[in-house]
Amino acid sequence: MSTTADAGQGGEVPSGAGRVVVVGSANVDLVVDVPRHPGGGETILGGDLRRNPGGKGANQAVGAARAGGADTTFVGALGHDDAADLLLASLDRGGVRTDLVVRVDVPTGTALITVSPDGENAIVVAPGANSHVTVGTAQAERIGAADVVLAQLEIPLDVVRAAAAARRPGALLVLNAAPSRELPDDVWDAIDVLVVNEHEAADLAGATTAVDPSALAGLLLERVPAVVVTLGGAGSLVGERLPGGNLLTDVPATPVEAVDTTGAGDTFCGVLAAALARGADLPDAARLAAAAGALAVTRPGAQDAVPDAADVVALAERTAPRT
Repeated sequence: MSTTADAGQGGEVPSGAGRVVVVGSANVDLVVDVPRHPGGGETILGGDLRRNPGGKGANQAVGAARAGGADTTFVGALGHDDAADLLLASLDRGGVRTDLVVRVDVPTGTALITVSPDGENAIVVAPGANSHVTVGTAQAERIGAADVVLAQLEIPLDVVRAAAAARRPGALLVLNAAPSRELPDDVWDAIDVLVVNEHEAADLAGATTAVDPSALAGLLLERVPAVVVTLGGAGSLVGERLPGGNLLTDVPATPVEAVDTTGAGDTFCGVLAAALARGADLPDAARLAAAAGALAVTRPGAQDAVPDAADVVALAERTAPRT
């Protein structure tokens, strides 16, 4: 996949790459390492402040393009500030088409992130320009040419609705329902593949007590045709609703030493969408996504940590189950 500026502005489409449009958020991440995450009312000293390109939508777009090798367009909104310049440069380096990003008179979104020594993070997001993402005529036309449309919930639900409505017949809507929120029936009906972590799955399934991931997947399959429940170091669970009943597939994680988990789930989502756009079945797409997510946690940052497609394929082949 080309990572030149031409790719960012709509260059040549790689042969057989599949087309992905990511509709979502873009943030500048303000990151500080901490000895532990602070409790309520507590102040602790951290390390040096880092300023990185991030946002679930932008991260997933870089994941789809760089790690997944897909022809990828990002549909989002940025302010007229240096944070926007940082994000556009990162998207362009990642091979993402940015010609449909709109600029608005609101500050670019910002995420405040603390990272503990085990690589776990805590995040607070100020949405800013992300509240002004729109699907206009040009965006709808690009969505209509896509094989997979990938969205998240850091943008208004009306934008998710508009993106779903702009799909061509046969194209998939993959929704990463993060951060979790109550979904109206028409959004549920539009989802082809739901991607959630265990906490988001419990929220959406209405589980008030601890529930096994398989049971959560079963509850969600009453609403959507397919679901991927990510389980951190335990891998992921792929659920598919088939004529003969539900099919659940365990996808193991690749053991790695985590440096920073920021953006690893976004890399997973981007690569999953890219693989589906090329025609992979959902379990195989999840295996490739798991390899990408594993590589991402071994590096600091979000978009800067996204691996190359060749490295993802190599790791997936090395760790594939033997038959």
